[in-house]
Amino acid sequence: MTQTQAQQAPALQKDHDHILILDFGSQVTQLIARRLRESGVYCEIWPFNQAPEDRIRAYKPRGIILSGGPRSVLDEDSPRAPNIVFEMGVPVFGICYGQQTMVEQLGGKVEGEQSREFGRAFVDVLDHSEITTNVWDKGAHEQVWMSHGDHVAELPQGFEVIAKSDGAPFAFIADKKRKFYGVQFHPEVVHTLHGADLLKNFTHNVCGCKGDWTMASFRAEQIEKIRAQVGDGKVICGLSGGVDSSVTAVLIHEAIGDQLTCIYVDTGLMRAGESEQVVNLFRNHYNIPLIHEDASEKFLSGLEGISDPEIKRKLIGGMFIEVFDNCAARVSKDGKPAKFLAQGTLYPDVIESVSFGGGPSETIKSHHNVGGLPDDMEMELVEPMRELFKDEVRALGRELGMPEDFIRRHPFPGPGLAIRIPGEITQEKIDILRKADTIYLDEIRKSGLYDEIWQAFAVLLPVKTVGVMGDARTYDYVCALRAVTSTDGMTADYYPFEHEFLGRVSTRIINEVHGINRVVYDITSKPPGTIEWE
Repeated sequence: MTQTQAQQAPALQKDHDHILILDFGSQVTQLIARRLRESGVYCEIWPFNQAPEDRIRAYKPRGIILSGGPRSVLDEDSPRAPNIVFEMGVPVFGICYGQQTMVEQLGGKVEGEQSREFGRAFVDVLDHSEITTNVWDKGAHEQVWMSHGDHVAELPQGFEVIAKSDGAPFAFIADKKRKFYGVQFHPEVVHTLHGADLLKNFTHNVCGCKGDWTMASFRAEQIEKIRAQVGDGKVICGLSGGVDSSVTAVLIHEAIGDQLTCIYVDTGLMRAGESEQVVNLFRNHYNIPLIHEDASEKFLSGLEGISDPEIKRKLIGGMFIEVFDNCAARVSKDGKPAKFLAQGTLYPDVIESVSFGGGPSETIKSHHNVGGLPDDMEMELVEPMRELFKDEVRALGRELGMPEDFIRRHPFPGPGLAIRIPGEITQEKIDILRKADTIYLDEIRKSGLYDEIWQAFAVLLPVKTVGVMGDARTYDYVCALRAVTSTDGMTADYYPFEHEFLGRVSTRIINEVHGINRVVYDITSKPPGTIEWE
């Protein structure tokens, strides 16, 4: 199996009902999947242009959802849903662009930008449908979230209006006989009140899904899938110190036992005390074969003089695999090195890096677990969690009985502190940042805020400013603090610390960390920013 094939391989699903989501390039397509999984329905996101008829039929979806997208259906070469979507007799739910292409393909009409709507809006509910049952009442005035320029102007035969807005006369439409539905708004985002309930009504009431996809079933099915892929081969799992790789290791060890050997590569870019914690948990607590490889000098010298963030990620990925290849040679069976490399790649990593399966969504950045791997990598990837979101990984960790304090740890990027030091990496900068980060997290824990925050960390900026300490002039680095709230890492808001807290952290960092004389707080949301700085 090639790396690309591994990226596109679907999860092994047995008797669960499942929904197919066709992606037209919306940056919130993955939120549709989140809402469905929250209601116990397994789903997969496929790019619209990688969904041939035979593949769709073989998948046997109980229903199909057409996502939003950045294009206009009025463009000559705009995307269209495969015709089989409307011919195979399953319910279809079009969202925003998905509604518009459905209308166009079935004989209706879409018009241009006369009625733009962006952000919060309200719809008037004109009629009842299976999707609005026990959610919206006829005559209600409901809040939704819009993001459209084009709008439906004429309905195809068989459709009727369920709701309208000021900018979209056909904001919610339905062909109740064929069970085709379309909405101009986005039910998957939290700003559409009760949007998750509307989606649940589609999957459960309209499509007849039982909602029986759980972490227990995922655990059992992935264990079977791992065994089928690996056979009696040896697997190497890279431990980064984070939740993702740790849960991956425990799951694979449950599947194949001592066929698994974990390798913890100390890149010299880890958080304070991380190496000791990882070694103690996996070598002493779980008794999993573990190689602890100190490669800090290699990584530091390899990054010397490098400032570009994408080059950093690629270099770290390349060095990481090189170290793995050397370690794998020590883990042999009948004189043969390990064939498989396990990684804790998650769904957001895949979506942001390669647009899951090579689809139309824009690439934001490469990830250490995805885009940073060299094409000539010698080992086959085992990625049992590549279709899970972060909170689902934590749920799986609990299902596996892992320690709660480890499961609740904030995410930590594969490249480590390297992408929290914009510009050139030096040992001095690493030491300064590690101390500042430790102080910041210590104050967060003391204040009882750790579990309220999705991710918090310090960043050492590539700029120095003038300061005064003890009546003497200083010229030292600026430290930026970042803390965000999120449910899945795909969107995020900055955490609203009280000024007293920020002042206390700033004072401690400046007093205790030699080399920093100024502290700032990052209040950028995602989007438009990303959570990490690089």
